[in-house]
Amino acid sequence: MKKLLNTLYVTTQNAYLCHEGEAVLVRVEHDTKLRLPIHTLGGIVCFGQVSMSPSLMHLCGERNVLISFLTERGQFQGRVVGPIHGNVLLRREQYRRADEPAKQVLIARAMVLAKMANCRTVLQRAARDHGEKPGAETFDSAIRRLGVLLDQAGKETDVAVLRGREGDAANTYFGAFDQLVTAQKEDFAFTGRSRRPPLDNMNALLSFLYTLLAHDATAALETVGLDPQVGFLHAERSGRPSLALDLMEEFRPFLADRLALSLVNLKQVQGSGFRKTETGAVEMTDDTRKTVLVAYQKRKQEEIQQPFLGETVAVGLLLYVQALLLARHLRGDLDGYPPFVWK
Repeated sequence: MKKLLNTLYVTTQNAYLCHEGEAVLVRVEHDTKLRLPIHTLGGIVCFGQVSMSPSLMHLCGERNVLISFLTERGQFQGRVVGPIHGNVLLRREQYRRADEPAKQVLIARAMVLAKMANCRTVLQRAARDHGEKPGAETFDSAIRRLGVLLDQAGKETDVAVLRGREGDAANTYFGAFDQLVTAQKEDFAFTGRSRRPPLDNMNALLSFLYTLLAHDATAALETVGLDPQVGFLHAERSGRPSLALDLMEEFRPFLADRLALSLVNLKQVQGSGFRKTETGAVEMTDDTRKTVLVAYQKRKQEEIQQPFLGETVAVGLLLYVQALLLARHLRGDLDGYPPFVWK
């Protein structure tokens, strides 16, 4: 469990939350592990098998402390709120920003710049680790090109053009992606991104991880009271969680891509764990899917220093931190949205 900003995240399974007077208590097997004054909290997020006393729910409702319940994997399940006031104002501001191009582009640009920077960091680390191997010039070329696109995107004031810059950066990054595969080249050769459906093993692995990431981003946004359907970078479409897709852009290279490469290069998944359907789409077997899910959950338990807060945070909580920072910006508490940039 960890307190970030004014939100308490409870990830300890079978924890029980209650209160004594004005203090929130977190208990595990009748042992009090944490005690916090309720006036210091704006939200409580419970992952998995975490329960709460009705009297604490009532107190949180009175004090406008949002309670969210998620599965252990981070899928949003439900929310307990008192009288509605903060969330509707937050969402109205979200909608206003999305409808004003001059304000919309400020948030979209921050997200795109973070994604580009994180893609470049992945390639820079590979160039450092494998700079002497054949194909290293591919990294150098892609890194230079991403630097140019970062400069161009940083000056862009049109969201449509910004989307084009992001597309160019993705093509540049994925153009060097095959060089990042250092084992099982025959089974996991990467010639380009294919989405719906994925047409090879690596694309199937990436698509599955992106799906997990999208679910986590949606849960994070729901938790802080934002509407996952209304984004700033991705165009609105019925049933499309545009803001969740926006938020996850910063984390694709850092979390999903690096995990996919680790699974392949360390031979934790093999080509035999994938199959091609009659339509040409590639799917994972149940055992492979289980291996990926376990690895994803383990990766989320790792810790990293969140660059804006300067605090050590579990990787699995980074999306929630970013969603909270976005909400803070929309409320006017932060002058700009500080995206996640991996160092």
